Amino acid sequence: MMPALQGKTVFITGASRGIGRAIALRCARDGANIVVTAKTATPHARLPGTIHEVAEEVIAAGGKALPIQLDVRDDEAVAAAAQQAAARFGGIDILVNNASAIQMTGTLETPAKRFDLMFDVNVRGTFVCSQACVPFLAGAKNPHILNLAPPLNMKAQWFKDHVAYTMAKYGMSMCTLGMAEEFRAQGIAVNSLWPRTTIATAAIAVNFPEAILKASRKPDIMADAAYAIFKRDSRTASGNFYIDEAVLREEGVTDFDVYAVTPGIKPYTDLFLD
Repeated sequence: MMPALQGKTVFITGASRGIGRAIALRCARDGANIVVTAKTATPHARLPGTIHEVAEEVIAAGGKALPIQLDVRDDEAVAAAAQQAAARFGGIDILVNNASAIQMTGTLETPAKRFDLMFDVNVRGTFVCSQACVPFLAGAKNPHILNLAPPLNMKAQWFKDHVAYTMAKYGMSMCTLGMAEEFRAQGIAVNSLWPRTTIATAAIAVNFPEAILKASRKPDIMADAAYAIFKRDSRTASGNFYIDEAVLREEGVTDFDVYAVTPGIKPYTDLFLD
């Protein structure tokens, strides 16, 4: 039986490391075409991974790769990247809006420049990437947009310590809410995916204590959940705010220790979840 994503084209933002990279490699194992986009094209002083390194990993895993250096704040560059991807692979089947900026500070500690960055990358980036890819997704057999964004939990506790970051992430979630209905008739699924626990990424390493990093799960759990979502019927599985662990339990997974950074330590529950 042919793998579910064989020959499918998956356009991923923020794919040079972390969750974006993990999703790229999981899809590559099916023989998918991966459009590896991120800002990092040459090695970063403090952060691992470049688009070219991930492209090599994608090929080694069994997929095809198109690395594109991309700043999602540049709408013209985003449109050109979507055109380039569709021209290379004959279309786009899946868009993963993973690129995000984070600064978990209070109102008085958040410079306007940082506020703008979070809204430009998280909200506007998700919007313009979706806008650029929808015309190609409309021609796909089982098209999906997946936003790495939380459920809209409107409790004050999730705003009070980092209102700017919360608004920026919820902006991505509102793209899910609105576009799922907007494109439902065209059969384009638009969903969000968020982790039950913190995930061991650079963002967690920089913004949280080391104890939380040790109590996190590996990015592979998000990749496996994303893969499961991509296999679902885009005409019926849309407008959902999926949680990684719940998705995998629906798929029959019961052992989550394999995803633990430190097996035996209770996983740390992520933001925005009760």
